[in-house]
Amino acid sequence: MLAIRLAKIGCASAVAFYVALVAFGNVSDYWTNFAFVTHVLDMDQIFAGSDIRWRAVTSPALHHAFYILIIAAEIVVAGLIGLGAFAMARRLKAPAQAFHEGKSLAIGGLTLGFLLYEGGFVAIGGEWFGMWQAQASDGVPSAFRVLMTILGVLIFISLKDEELA
Repeated sequence: MLAIRLAKIGCASAVAFYVALVAFGNVSDYWTNFAFVTHVLDMDQIFAGSDIRWRAVTSPALHHAFYILIIAAEIVVAGLIGLGAFAMARRLKAPAQAFHEGKSLAIGGLTLGFLLYEGGFVAIGGEWFGMWQAQASDGVPSAFRVLMTILGVLIFISLKDEELA
């Protein structure tokens, strides 16, 4: 069905747009979110008696490296998903197999996005650096909302398509 293909293109485009806006915000307002990254890595806002403080990374150079890696990953994610949406749009009325093959960049970008938010923000930031303990800089709930959206779109787009009538 054409409507399902359009929905897949729209969902991929929406996620690409969102991640592109996040990356743009991180580049254009570097120091605001850099401060957030610094607090997470310094672990200066976790519970006072926490025994995991030894995990802190207090080097400003490493803070910048982590943040630049996050921004680079966001740019790649947005680019791959956007290119994938474009590839699907170009194959909108193509046979099902051709349309399905056009999803590969979007699927790769969505997978990388999931890994960034689940692996990077929830696992590393949330658990390793104890971000969940810091009320002022707990990004886990926000990251979870994004990764669930990405996962839902990844599953939807990955579903095989039928031939158009």
